[in-house]
Amino acid sequence: MNKKLQEQLLKRSKAAKMERFGKTISFLALMLITVTVFAIIIFVASKGLSTFVTNHVNIVDFLTGKNWNPNVTDSKGQPEVGALPMISGSFVVTILSALLATPFAIGTAIFMNEISPHRGAKLLQPVIELLVGIPSVVYGFIGLTVIVPAVRSVFGGSGFGILAGTFVLFVMILPTVTSMSVDALRSVPRYYREAALALGATQWQTIYKVVLRSATPGILTAIIFGMARAFGEALAVQMVIGNAALLPTNLVSPASTLTSVLTTGIGNTVMGSLQNNALWSLALVLLIMSLIFNLVVRMIGRKGAMSK
Repeated sequence: MNKKLQEQLLKRSKAAKMERFGKTISFLALMLITVTVFAIIIFVASKGLSTFVTNHVNIVDFLTGKNWNPNVTDSKGQPEVGALPMISGSFVVTILSALLATPFAIGTAIFMNEISPHRGAKLLQPVIELLVGIPSVVYGFIGLTVIVPAVRSVFGGSGFGILAGTFVLFVMILPTVTSMSVDALRSVPRYYREAALALGATQWQTIYKVVLRSATPGILTAIIFGMARAFGEALAVQMVIGNAALLPTNLVSPASTLTSVLTTGIGNTVMGSLQNNALWSLALVLLIMSLIFNLVVRMIGRKGAMSK
């Protein structure tokens, strides 16, 4: 009798079995994601480093060179694979779009969360969700038919260039930065606002000196996420930036980004050739920048958690 009772007590229940099954599935899914990420990094790195290992291209010349024409060699017999025009174009477009989108995003988030939390959220939340769901090709087509002619008529030139790409990316990253900024403002405890108002601060003083300062790590995270999306955007930018592998001299001259050169050239090269390896090197630079953006987000998150 005691032995039978002991077996019943030690026997796993159905709930325990289901819990163990769920943990196993979760662990396998986590391992699959981890292996996939590392496989992508290793694959892109092996392809991207072939330019320097197999084709013996100097990495400094690759990062600082101003001429991009892998089919041509210079006076020293080295292929012209200078990636500086694409790298600088990506950074300029990303930084300008972030600078343009940040004030609008923070202002919209303050209105939705502090000024008019009920009516503002009811009106603006569907708009933000709609902007997030629009495909990139639609943004690019609108930029091609609306923004490029507008830039051409106002600023001159062909209309294709950094400025047109900035306006397109501004609209694309605005909902991302706005929604994350709203979440950051909502995470500020209510008693912070109540304490500031009880001390005699006005609503705007409370927003500026209490709410925004408390939500600064979350807002910075939103900005970095928006920059990461802008840096990796391909199709929409490709349609309006001009795709000229030239170092940008002004905002209305045609330029290119890492993603625009990759999307236009990767299908027109032979695998294993210098031209193809050079494009994979651009992809490696893009991957490294994405990892840096993620590391910055994690550092900001840790700093915010420590300050709290």
